[in-house]
Parts: sequence; C-alpha cells; structure tokens
Amino acid sequence: MAGRKSFVYTKFYYLCRMKQLTRIWLSVLLPVLSATVSTHAQSDSVEISLLTCAPHHEVYALYGHTAIRIKDHHTGTDVAVNYGIFNFNKPHFVLKFIFGLTDYEMGIVPFDYFRQEYAAEGRQVVEQVLDLTSDEKRRIMEAVAINAMPENKEYRYNFFYNNCTTRARDMIVSHLQGHVDYAEAKSAEPVSFRAMTHRYNENRRWSRFGNDLLLGIKADRKTTVGERQFLPGQLMHDFDHAVVVETDGTQRPLVIQRRIVVEGSPTAMPVSELPITPRHFGILILLAVVILTWMERKGRMLWQVDAGLMVVTGLAGIVLLAMVFSKHPTVNLNLQILVLNPLTLIFVYPVIKRVRQRRSHVFWNIAIVLILCFFTGNAVQDYAEGMNLLASSLLIRCLVNRWRLRTTAQTEISNIK
Repeated sequence: MAGRKSFVYTKFYYLCRMKQLTRIWLSVLLPVLSATVSTHAQSDSVEISLLTCAPHHEVYALYGHTAIRIKDHHTGTDVAVNYGIFNFNKPHFVLKFIFGLTDYEMGIVPFDYFRQEYAAEGRQVVEQVLDLTSDEKRRIMEAVAINAMPENKEYRYNFFYNNCTTRARDMIVSHLQGHVDYAEAKSAEPVSFRAMTHRYNENRRWSRFGNDLLLGIKADRKTTVGERQFLPGQLMHDFDHAVVVETDGTQRPLVIQRRIVVEGSPTAMPVSELPITPRHFGILILLAVVILTWMERKGRMLWQVDAGLMVVTGLAGIVLLAMVFSKHPTVNLNLQILVLNPLTLIFVYPVIKRVRQRRSHVFWNIAIVLILCFFTGNAVQDYAEGMNLLASSLLIRCLVNRWRLRTTAQTEISNIK
C-alpha cells in the first residue's frame, strides 16, 4: 500500500509540475517563435522531431507514448510537447475513463526533464527528426503555442481515435504544405483494433481479458492506415517509410534522421501475474460444472450451482450494459452480453424456486437460444479469452436442467393419470 501511495503521489506531483513548467516554457516558446519568424536563418536552426517512448508495465503505459520535440540550436531552447497528461486523483477518474469522459491535457516541459523521467523508468525513447521547410516549422510552432493556451490545452481523450499519439501526429501532418503518403503502410494487410492491442498485452493475459471483455464488434473491424496510428510504435514505423508530397508533386522523406535519445528497453518489462490465465480459469469452471452435473445423475438437485452462475454472470452483465452508454465507439455493441446478461438477475429467484420444486422454467429455453446466438457471434467478434468455455458451461446447465425438469414433470403427470 505504501508503494501505491508513493506511486500516486509521484504522478500527482508530475501533473502539477508539468502544469507549472508548461506556463514557464510557453513564455519562453513565444519569443523564440517571434525570432524564428523574423529570419530564415533562425528558422533553419529549429529542429522538430517525433519522440516515441517504449511501453511500460503500468496499464496506462502498456502501449507506449508519443511526444514532439522542438529544439532551437540558435537559442538553446529544447522542449517536449506532451499530450498525455492526466490526473487520476480527480474524482471518479476510472469511471469517467471507462465511459469515455476523461479529459487529457497538453503540456510543454524541458526535454531534459522529459528524458530523465523515461530514463528513470528504463524505457527507450526513439527520436525521428523531421524534414520540414522553414514555413512548416513556423506553422507547427505557432499551432503548438496556441494549443498550449489554458483554454485550448484540454481535450476529450479516446484510446483509439484521439490520444497522445494521434494528437502529436495531427499537429505535425496538418501543418505541412503538402500531404503525407504512407505508401508502405497502405500495402500492409489491414488488422483490427483488438488484434493490434494484442501485440502489446500478450504477456498481460488478465489485462487483455479486461480489454476484450469491454470491447465489442466495432473493435474487430479492419482499420485504415490512419486509425492504426493510434499506437506509438505503429506511427513511428509509418513515419519512417512516409514521404511528403508537395503541391508541385515533388517528394521528400518525412524523416531525415532516426536516433535513440534514451537508452532502455524497447518493450515493457515482464510483470508477475496470476499463475492461472483466463483460459485456465474457464477450463476449471467447465470441469467443475461437468463433475457437479454428473453428481446429480441419481436425482440430486444442486441448485446452488445454477444460482451461483446466474448471479455472477448477471453482475458482470451490468458492466456490459453500462458500456452501451459509453462514449467510446468500440464498446457499445458487444455480443458477450448474450452470456453475461444482466437480466439473469431478475430470473434468479423464480428459476431457482422452480428448480427446488423440480419444475421447469421458460428461462432455460431463452438462455439456450441466447447462448447459441453467442456462439454464432464468433464469426463477427473476437471474444475475451475463456468466454467460450464459460458459455459452454452455462449451456450444459441449461440443457441438463431443461431436459431433466421437463422429464420430471412428464413423469409426475403420467403418475397422476
């Protein structure tokens, strides 16, 4: 707990420090901008780069980070423009993040300060120096200065569509005289948002499970080149092979130099997770259901099994139902709600009551149909790891209960006759 408090304090201090430094360096950047515009020679002394920071084991840094570096060799000004500032000490931060209501900030800090932070975390930082004209540099610096104003620095964060990486990219490419051609990226095979995140959370199975549980059908559609650039590593790769096509048709490489400015690991360091994966957990549930169902062969009714499964899946379903109202466009249509259904909670009492009376309930028929629809949905959505195993467990209980309770009822009717 002490370590967690220390971590939270450090990040809160970092946010406050970033706000403080942004005000200071904005006052420095504006005079530099004026000097840059005044002469062509001073404009040529400015170097603008894209900074790509390696992933870290913290969940919010699992996919890396992107920033912009503006360095003036003439004045000695050297700053990092960072679109990834947030304060998770704000009330209901996690809840707002889930519902897509989180505001991030843009900040400007001395590059040395930025470099020290990533060096302390052992994360590699790659710099790509951009081949820009004097006018393009001026326009980018102008836009950065305006963006850093208090009334402009906040933006509504969205992990896939509007994050620190896409903001940095747009700040650069939208102020070029021509347009950027990502010829190599266009020839690559399209992949989904979900598949791209899997490249980074392969060793964080429970984190990946949580992501996949919340992501719906829209996360599995094929992405465009621009959409794939929400990931820092992908944007860095695309910039390496991109060219700027000017208005007269001439071309120049977007990146003229690539260098490592912070030595460190290019990938997230492994962390200790539960020894059991979501798939293993699903297998254990399925085995337990099979064994307990087999134990009922002599007429014993283990209604507690059904009650437990209905309550757990119903409670999980409340979370998926809440996602329908999220501002994140990739979570509001999720077929996993067919299995993790919040309406199950309404049926717990009447269903279990009839089970104890050895009577059937229409719930079993409804649940069977929903689960079969869920399995069919595998064709359009990639479910969270272990979800098909859980659905199989539920289907076994539904089929067995429907068959056994209907058989019991028919037997009782025959005896009466």
